Amino acid sequence: MAWFKRKDAGIKTSTEEKKDTPDGLWYKTPKGNIIHTRELKNNSYVCPDDDYHVKIGSKEYFEILFDDNIFKELDKDMISGDPLNFVDSKPYPVRIKDTIAKTNLNDAARTGVGKLNGLDIVITCMDFSFIGGSMGSVVGEKIARAIDYALKHKVPFLMISKSGGARMMEAGFSLMQMAKTSAKLSLLDEAGIPYISLMTDPTTGGVTASFAMLGDFNIAEPGALIGFAGPRVIRETIGKDLPKGFQSSEFVLEHGFLDFIIDRRQLKNRLYTLLNLLRQ
Repeated sequence: MAWFKRKDAGIKTSTEEKKDTPDGLWYKTPKGNIIHTRELKNNSYVCPDDDYHVKIGSKEYFEILFDDNIFKELDKDMISGDPLNFVDSKPYPVRIKDTIAKTNLNDAARTGVGKLNGLDIVITCMDFSFIGGSMGSVVGEKIARAIDYALKHKVPFLMISKSGGARMMEAGFSLMQMAKTSAKLSLLDEAGIPYISLMTDPTTGGVTASFAMLGDFNIAEPGALIGFAGPRVIRETIGKDLPKGFQSSEFVLEHGFLDFIIDRRQLKNRLYTLLNLLRQ
């Protein structure tokens, strides 16, 4: 005999009353591990099961690094112009406007000034969601102004890179930012003010060829893609298969281009320790 007997036939819940799992409640890593987004956030956006570092932007990095997420944003309203009247599938100003609406960002870099475990610091962080984190005139100018602030107030500068390289819509104007940011960084060096470059996944193109590799300390997150040209382009150029793990942060560290690799969960405390050492 059945334990219960259905009195009404069929399910009576209307479509409007059905409750689905909200989008974005769970995150699945490339290895198939699933983690609740709340737990992921509390773990600095690193999956505890396989240590996969989820790609995040300036909002999340500022939350992780600035004490109580308190900071002052510099040059917040700076927006790209259209010096070349560039048009591809759509005019460049339209692309900028659409990307601003989609990402709620004004360009591919943000600068914040605040405290890291009580130490004053200037942090510029790139956002890959804004046209692939490409470096245009605004990105270069924001970095230059962040360095000027660090020089004026004699505080360390941290650059968090995440970029596909130069922004093709600005052509030569974009490439000029490589020289401009590099020259500004030389002023930091002359003034004896620490500059730490953190490379995240991915850091490529003209960004790698300029400010990303010029830190007093060059550090990276685990498994980050770091390089200038893409693996396919290099393979076709030299006509040889590339080594396993080529252009990963571990490969770059092994070949002497990084000082160390740092887990994001220890990033804030390791930076604090490093900056304290540099002050002595």
